[in-house]
Amino acid sequence: MIEFTQKHLLTLADWSPADILVTLNLADRLKTMRKNHVPHPLLAGKTLAMIFTKSSTRTRVSFEVGIHELGGYGLFLSGGDIQLGRGETIADTARVLSRYVDGIMIRTFRQSDVEALAQYGAVPVINGLTDDYHPCQILADLMTIRERKGELAGRRLAFIGDGNNVANSLLLGCAKTGMHIAVASPEGYEPSAQVISRAREIARKTGGSVLITREPREAVRGADAVYTDVWASMGQESQQAERRAALISYHVDEALMGLAASDALFLHCLPAHRGEEVAPGVIDGPHSAVFDEAENRLHAQKAIMALLMGQPETLCKI
Repeated sequence: MIEFTQKHLLTLADWSPADILVTLNLADRLKTMRKNHVPHPLLAGKTLAMIFTKSSTRTRVSFEVGIHELGGYGLFLSGGDIQLGRGETIADTARVLSRYVDGIMIRTFRQSDVEALAQYGAVPVINGLTDDYHPCQILADLMTIRERKGELAGRRLAFIGDGNNVANSLLLGCAKTGMHIAVASPEGYEPSAQVISRAREIARKTGGSVLITREPREAVRGADAVYTDVWASMGQESQQAERRAALISYHVDEALMGLAASDALFLHCLPAHRGEEVAPGVIDGPHSAVFDEAENRLHAQKAIMALLMGQPETLCKI
């Protein structure tokens, strides 16, 4: 019997190291089955409502393909398509959708909206991205690192740039898995102080560590993986010039990558702006694992859906 304790994926802060390990192991199995053309309809007859108030490439396609491959159906709902966009409350939306579907994935701005869906709904809720967290991305990242490097515990990851939703979730995911994470951000662009405190608390129990620094070179030195993200996230376009000025020295180029381990991975959640946060020679070079990472969104999210929406006895058979 698979031991898994979660009903929702709102943030990795709620998930135990064991829950993360179960998810990664299942993602690996599902990836192998897909490569070998082995059907795995673990969610046959199930429907996933997919709410998007932020546009998407990877999140929409990976969830829609993923639920289809699991034997279910994905129902795309844009913010303009449903009454939520015309003032219906999150609580009412959650109650109504729970009468129709078996799970809800939402990609939106406010973390409070995701939490309200889980509070008032009666089906599993998956955070596809908010301004605060991006847990699905980080599970795919951990899967990618583990594929390339083996056991996660003791590995070193450096995040360079804006301390955004990806950085917040990386702090939690790395801490939960016993990794050492260093985040280099300019003043005023650090990750959430609350998340940093929580990650340090977790790392003390798992053998990991958390370093917050202003200096990219300090963060990257000896790292097994170097990660960055765009300087202006969705909804921050009006701050582009200000953010570029603050983050211009947080550019991952070949010289910075040279301070990492000789076999270090380069990671990026995409989309990427070559010539801004990352040099073309890095993202398109031999260290880059960004397209494996993007592919693993599919496999990790299939595992998330199967665990949250499926039956344990069915999962044990694969």
